[in-house]
Amino acid sequence: MREAPRVLLVNPSMTPARNARFPLAILNLAAALEGRYPNRLLDGNVERDFIASAVRAVSSGEVDALGVSVMGGPQLPPAIALSKAVRAAAPQVPIIWGGAFPTNCPDATLNTSYVDYAVRAQGEETFTQLLGALEGGASEGLGDIAGLSWRFNGHTLHNKERAFSGLSLERRVPYERLANPQRYLTRTYLGRHTAGYQAGLGCRFRCTFCGVATMFRGRLALPTAARLEEDLTFLTTQLGADAIQFYDHNFFDREVDMVPLLEVLARFQLPWWCFARADALLNLSEPSWELVRRSGLRMAYIGAESPSDWLLHDVRKGTSSDQTLAAVELCHRHGVVPELSFMLAPPQDPEGETERTFEFIRHIKARYPHTEIMLYVYTPLPARPGTNARRPSAEADLRDCAGAAVKFPTTADGWALPEWRAYWCHTDSPWISERLRVRIRDFTTVLGCRYPTVTDIRSPQWGKLALRALASWRYRFRHYRRPWELDLSKKFIRLRDPRVSSL
Repeated sequence: MREAPRVLLVNPSMTPARNARFPLAILNLAAALEGRYPNRLLDGNVERDFIASAVRAVSSGEVDALGVSVMGGPQLPPAIALSKAVRAAAPQVPIIWGGAFPTNCPDATLNTSYVDYAVRAQGEETFTQLLGALEGGASEGLGDIAGLSWRFNGHTLHNKERAFSGLSLERRVPYERLANPQRYLTRTYLGRHTAGYQAGLGCRFRCTFCGVATMFRGRLALPTAARLEEDLTFLTTQLGADAIQFYDHNFFDREVDMVPLLEVLARFQLPWWCFARADALLNLSEPSWELVRRSGLRMAYIGAESPSDWLLHDVRKGTSSDQTLAAVELCHRHGVVPELSFMLAPPQDPEGETERTFEFIRHIKARYPHTEIMLYVYTPLPARPGTNARRPSAEADLRDCAGAAVKFPTTADGWALPEWRAYWCHTDSPWISERLRVRIRDFTTVLGCRYPTVTDIRSPQWGKLALRALASWRYRFRHYRRPWELDLSKKFIRLRDPRVSSL
């Protein structure tokens, strides 16, 4: 009898080791493969020579398939380097990519010599079925595997979409498979041992700028209260967690479904952080807000996106600027810090919308100075062929500063170039002029110094007070241009940027 394929699951590096969080993508894959396919985990955020380790494993014959979880942006170059090294060392080992990048850009993923298969959207069942097909040694059944993209006779084939599934919520995440799971619990604004955790899957909304919409296509699954309680008990009693950062794409959904989960959190009383929508928070009743208060919610990350309701409608956000203001007031009234994210420089009116957003932020800060602000550039990903996602195509909708159509990269190597990594990370776009780029940078510097983030627990208090004083006159008189004294001071007082390192 042919032996089951031995699988190496890799999470390529994308953050310094001190900021590493649980590699949930490969942990969930390991849970799905349990008892069927032997597997080993390799986290590049912790093991910095992970490429050498992977090459040793495949060269020794210990690995029959390589599974790589790939985000875009900073994780893409290490994933490419890993795949190229494994391909050179063991050409016979199939290389399989899954995660956000191959889901959104499957053609670019497979337009390479170092990736054999791309797993789109939820990958556990697709990956398992692919291993079964590879185990049989034939390719006849590959076309029947939903969610798989692959090459055949020189052509890239995209199988049908896989139906959304909440099956993974029934499997326990095997944290013990990590060599030292406690090292992933780090000191943050929330606590000394903060654990990253995902309770639910997906999002009911289909915002056109969001890669989550491609991943889950408007579907959502929530855990049972018993499951949430079991997981929090393990994290607190076995690993010593004293705070939770929820990775759910929108933790708050319909109130009737949230109350049992809030009751569990109220019993644990752990400080916690989550993503939330303004309309969902506004729909909570006062008894539910009392549960929120008792549960210890410290901060809610709210996608405000824009002060312009026409733009919110255009990107199918489903909320309004008035709801953003109402949610901010409600959060402050109940002791929750609202963390608002905004999309700057949309291609329809980059400069005008950016200035309107700056003024909206000033309006919020004048009324609620403790509101946190996160600034990003609006960078929609290309529409994926065969989906109904209403996204702009490069040729039809997006133009650079010179008026030429924006051409998205056609390969993973192209997306790994610095300018496209910045695009994926929402820090730059082809339609932003140098003048606007400097304006955004200067405003962000002045705002960040005038209102240092409360999540910064490493910078000295005296340094933050000094920067606040230095920036106060600039902020008051809207004199953002060339804040040289702030740039100079920040060389000695290193403020933390939550856009880079999260909590």
